[in-house]
Amino acid sequence: MLYGSETWPVMKENLVALQRAEMRMVRWMCGIKLKDRLPSKELRERLGVDDIALILQQNRLRWYGYVLRKEDNDWVKKRRKLIKDVQ
Repeated sequence: MLYGSETWPVMKENLVALQRAEMRMVRWMCGIKLKDRLPSKELRERLGVDDIALILQQNRLRWYGYVLRKEDNDWVKKRRKLIKDVQ
């Protein structure tokens, strides 16, 4: 569901859609219906999964760390410097 999310430009609407889809899957895996009114946090704890917003943030930070560790002559690092100079 989050394949390639390291490079996504995430907007609020996208995050809300991801969270809704995640909770539908979590409820389905737990065998719980929406009308049972169990909190999302409790269902995530049952399965041992984190909130999708947290996972998305971790993925982006991991990618950023990867970019920072690249050599100075790498094209990814050059683009980062180019963007920084434009701003």
